[in-house]
Amino acid sequence: MADIGVIGGSGFYSFLSDAQTVELDTPFGPPSEPPVVGELDGRAVAFIPRHGADHRFPPHRVNYRANLWALRELGVRQVLGPCAVGSLKPELVPGTFVVPDQYVDRTWGREHTVYDGRPVVHTSVADPYCPTGRATVIAAGNVVPGGTMVVINGPRFSTRAESAWHAAQGWSIVGMTGAPEASIARELALCYTSIALVTDHDAGIQTGEGVTQAEVFKVFGESIERLRHLLTEVIGQLPKPDADCSCRHALDGTAAAR
Repeated sequence: MADIGVIGGSGFYSFLSDAQTVELDTPFGPPSEPPVVGELDGRAVAFIPRHGADHRFPPHRVNYRANLWALRELGVRQVLGPCAVGSLKPELVPGTFVVPDQYVDRTWGREHTVYDGRPVVHTSVADPYCPTGRATVIAAGNVVPGGTMVVINGPRFSTRAESAWHAAQGWSIVGMTGAPEASIARELALCYTSIALVTDHDAGIQTGEGVTQAEVFKVFGESIERLRHLLTEVIGQLPKPDADCSCRHALDGTAAAR
């Protein structure tokens, strides 16, 4: 029913007009919301709000496996994952879009695989994001084309010491939902691209003030139309469903490919 999927982040709970709701279940339970499928710029697109339509799922309770499995069941092969992040660099000011090329996973207690020993499957996430998807977003312009996102467990924000440590490693942004979303997408041989919207300077990395939830939601809300415009432009330029990509071969040579 769709070949492109969008997973909405904090403050991004609806995207498509004249969309059809598709009720489905997965081996991992229901997704955050039943996906809706509609047309955008001539492409069939599925949308799921990551935290639920009423933001009832905190980052560590999001059913990442169910969300991505549901999208794949609908035929999705390209996934765009917008998310709100804090900046670890003074030059990455609120309102900046970052297209990360790496992430560091500091989460715990989350379900990190769809295989779980049935069978044992080891996938490579050396380069965790889709090269084609990243290139398409970068070509759309007005984005920072790279950087490392450190993913913390949340739902609390970082202490100043943690934030200073993350910045000292040379990492660019900090979020709460980038993992295991990207690695599960890779396990399902999906092309996954993160589009990170900077909403604050983490723990006052520049201003000396700690970030608040109200600040995050305010900046994301102010940037939502820019995000919609960017997604619309990118969706129109993504490859057709039959296009090949290295992400599609993530399971080659594994037990899951047999």
